[in-house]
Amino acid sequence: MSFIPHARRAGAVASLAAISVTGFATAASAHITANPKTAEQGSYAKVAFRVPNERDNASTTKVVVHLPAEHPLSSVSVRPVPGWKVKVEKAKLAEPIEAHGGKLTEAVSTITWSGGRIEPGEFQEFDVSMGRLPTDTDRMVFKADQTYSNGEVVKWAEEPPAEGGEEPEHPAPVLKLLPEGGTETAGLTAQTKPEEPAAASAEDGTARLLGGIGIAVGVIGIGVGGIGMARARSKA
Repeated sequence: MSFIPHARRAGAVASLAAISVTGFATAASAHITANPKTAEQGSYAKVAFRVPNERDNASTTKVVVHLPAEHPLSSVSVRPVPGWKVKVEKAKLAEPIEAHGGKLTEAVSTITWSGGRIEPGEFQEFDVSMGRLPTDTDRMVFKADQTYSNGEVVKWAEEPPAEGGEEPEHPAPVLKLLPEGGTETAGLTAQTKPEEPAAASAEDGTARLLGGIGIAVGVIGIGVGGIGMARARSKA
């Protein structure tokens, strides 16, 4: 009889452990990120900066994203976010870059969103269209500042670790740049996925056919049984 209390205690401990692990994973991953994670070198891309609120007692009221000066972009535009004001600032380039048939001497350096609120337990995405993406690097690092209503400022500015390295406490958002056609080699091809529904449909059709045959056989069996019973009663 004492087994049940022990089992309940074990279940409670396991549940608490699961909750603790889940909570830790959520806290560790709750930082500003660039989405999607990858884009093609030399292309134009829409990048959404996803900003979660990490605090239980304060709201996020301002977000600043710094574009890397070492990889200036000739074209940057932002999508309006209801309730938020946006300010785009440019900086002079150390060396002009060729773009749109001419030379650019300045490029966007920071984008600031303010005036809105990201409440505890919520997140917001800020979309930016940018290009052309550089072809001389395999990633772009966007340092970001997150300001809370209590005056706290969190700087997401630490460089990402080498492959297999431990993630820093405040990693900067990163956009990985793949060579031209690299999105296909990254598992985004359509060769395998379209075949799966067809295979599933074939299996589903076979199952339905067998099921129909089984039902028909059952009906016939019931009919034969009924005839037999009727004959037996008539003889009696």
